[in-house]
Amino acid sequence: MKAIILSAGQGRRLMPLTEVTPKCCLQPGGVPILEWQITQLAVSGVEEVVVVTGFGHDAVQDVVDRIEGIKVRTLYNPFFRLSDNLGTCWVARGEMDSPFVLINGDTLFEAAVSQHLLTDAGHYPITLATDQKSRYDSDDMKIWSERDRLCRVGKTLDMSHVNGESIGMMVFTRAGAEIFVRKVEDLMRQGDGLKRWYLSAIDELAQSGVVGCSSIHGLSWCEVDDPVDLAHAEQVVKTWPVRPVREAAATVTEEPVGKPATAIPNK
Repeated sequence: MKAIILSAGQGRRLMPLTEVTPKCCLQPGGVPILEWQITQLAVSGVEEVVVVTGFGHDAVQDVVDRIEGIKVRTLYNPFFRLSDNLGTCWVARGEMDSPFVLINGDTLFEAAVSQHLLTDAGHYPITLATDQKSRYDSDDMKIWSERDRLCRVGKTLDMSHVNGESIGMMVFTRAGAEIFVRKVEDLMRQGDGLKRWYLSAIDELAQSGVVGCSSIHGLSWCEVDDPVDLAHAEQVVKTWPVRPVREAAATVTEEPVGKPATAIPNK
């Protein structure tokens, strides 16, 4: 299984931290967000990761070059300043030729989340990881679902229908990948394609009945949009049983004798 991580953005809501450093290279728990993501994917059985870069490409490449135990490479989006993430998906569409996981560059998740999504996949061509909470705000990517079928996804849905939120992770079968690429190409030919989110493509596909939902409620995840989120992520990652190699190595002397540090498994 391949994973594609969309990490082309700067993260302006985190300025001045992201003035020269891309959001995915910020370090909750002393480890880059991107490295946290790849660690959890490796444990979940993902064999290859493609990181789509843009702002601060060299910094992202440095993170990728230090990662061991899983095949990781970058794909540069030269149009990152002109487009939203639908355009980033368009740049990466050549990588979408087989089943794959698509992940936002600011979604942090424990391995159990990606494991659950991969186990749940296959009932629909496309499966969106979702969660539930008591209240949703204007910035949440809200969903309307009926049982395990996604009906709509977006930030401006009628609140009377909203019953969850997207966490920024989804999985595609081979057929789902083909459907998604066709939709991305179609939307990019329209006048506003550069300004659209890729979830607008998922929203349109959901209305044709090809998108399912996988609730990961009770598992640990968070997104990093602003300084408050980053502070929260600092605490969240401390609770995860699987940690990146560099953090495990730094704390191994603090572990009880005979208890090994957890890290990316070597393949």
